[in-house]
Amino acid sequence: MRGEGREGSAGSTQPVAGETTTTVPGDSTTDGDGSASTSSSASGETTTSGSNLDPLQSVSLEVVFDGSDEGGHPIGLHQPTAIVSPPGDNRLFVVQRVGVIRILDENYELLDPPFLAIDDRVRANGIEQGLLGLAFHPDYANNGRFFVYYTDDGGRRQLSEFTVSSTNPDRGDPDSERVLFEFEQPPDASDIRHYGGQLAFGPDGYLYSSQGDGADSRDQGQDPNTMFAAISRLDVDNGDPYGIPPENPFVDGGGAPEVWAYGLRNPWRFSIDPVDGLIYIADVGHADQEEVNVVPLSEGGHNFGWSDVEGTRCFHVQDCDLSLYTSPVLTYLHGSEPDQGCSLTGGYVYRGSEIPELHGTYFYSDWCTQWIKSFKYVDGQVTEEKDWTAELGGPVGQVNSFGVRGDGELFLVTHDGKVAKFTAIR
Repeated sequence: MRGEGREGSAGSTQPVAGETTTTVPGDSTTDGDGSASTSSSASGETTTSGSNLDPLQSVSLEVVFDGSDEGGHPIGLHQPTAIVSPPGDNRLFVVQRVGVIRILDENYELLDPPFLAIDDRVRANGIEQGLLGLAFHPDYANNGRFFVYYTDDGGRRQLSEFTVSSTNPDRGDPDSERVLFEFEQPPDASDIRHYGGQLAFGPDGYLYSSQGDGADSRDQGQDPNTMFAAISRLDVDNGDPYGIPPENPFVDGGGAPEVWAYGLRNPWRFSIDPVDGLIYIADVGHADQEEVNVVPLSEGGHNFGWSDVEGTRCFHVQDCDLSLYTSPVLTYLHGSEPDQGCSLTGGYVYRGSEIPELHGTYFYSDWCTQWIKSFKYVDGQVTEEKDWTAELGGPVGQVNSFGVRGDGELFLVTHDGKVAKFTAIR
């Protein structure tokens, strides 16, 4: 689910990592006495983080589900690729690459049977194929609609809508599938890689989807007329099979009408912070650099540069003019040093109530070196960078994805099936 230079060859079983976003509780601040105040979110919701909180001593990663037996063999969850909750719902829906979605209930018990099993139509050859993304409709509690992104049995990337069972809220209906789009890898693709796979609803009610360059960077990266190497924005409440939001940047021409931003190599994970109205796009690098891009959700049409540019340097175009592209706000180099890595796993801005001191903090990880870091993005600048790895108890494993529960608390899933929660120690 990553990129060249780090995975095995096509069909390899060597792992490389592969959110959606939910309604996030409102931002709250901590008063001088340590108590937390309440404020409204972009969606108009409010939350109270608690009162008279003891001082924060540290933050830990609490493993709430250990997906292995005593011998370290995977059980329960197989190569999870995403962890998602419906808006306002504290069940955790864990997406598995093989084509199965499982539920962890509020006691972190794994429910059986699965919520959805579509392994009969999902192709999961090679580490980057499979069931890659899940998003619940903002009105899921009433309409039961949810969306998945996967590679189908013909190797095509596919976006489909399903509905929950009318008789069991813990079961999706596999026969309710409605395909929104499907398309092959590009004709000149060099491998079965770079599918992207993130799905998320924005506060505007539109569905955002990430598609990688399909391992055809030279032809796809700088072409806004293709949905490869792009973030797409769709109106899934209108049109057949979907509508085009009238605010999309290429709705009147110049690019595919679905495309919201382009010039991305493999945006495996992005997230939307509805409080500040920003989208954080973590794009997996190729030769030297990993990058995080942060732009306002209200500004579409960004060209992030790939493959003319990788990170902050010219790549396929020598002596390029970097001012023509939207530059990343953060990059790091490939390597084995503590501040380096090889494959970026993007995360979320923390907006939960358990650790109000961390509000506005964006967490992310590197799949290879397994560190977990954070920063805040304030007034267009990266601030308060921090390496949390030691404080969190050392590497928990290869982080495939972060996710936010319905109450705004932050979780992650690892390639070997662990689910962990960011928890305050006071």
